[in-house]
Amino acid sequence: MVESLQLGLRIALAIVFVAMGILHFIPGPARAMAGLIPPVMRGSRWPSPRALVLFTGLCEIAGGIGLLVAATQTAAAIALVVFLVAVFPANAYAAKYPERFGRVAIPFWPRLIAQVVLMALVVLAVL
Repeated sequence: MVESLQLGLRIALAIVFVAMGILHFIPGPARAMAGLIPPVMRGSRWPSPRALVLFTGLCEIAGGIGLLVAATQTAAAIALVVFLVAVFPANAYAAKYPERFGRVAIPFWPRLIAQVVLMALVVLAVL
């Protein structure tokens, strides 16, 4: 029973992460995501915002697929939790400027709670 629930959760999470990752390669959403990169992460020490968006898209796709492969489930879950922590500054930045980012700018506290819940679901999917 628990194994079936975990499989269903892994499949659902894989769909979400792969779909979100694919959006990183579609010009309109990718431009919007590049705009979410905080100013502190722009400049010569960092890859371009577009490169960061492409890299994070690859991370989401790889993590989603990794959740479905028995040999990589645990590593994928760990990587996705690290990923969710790593991208949170972009979400916090968007939350700070709702007039600029519109509906992408989910208020800070609800976004933080959602991010923590998503991390917990990723972990539960592979325990």
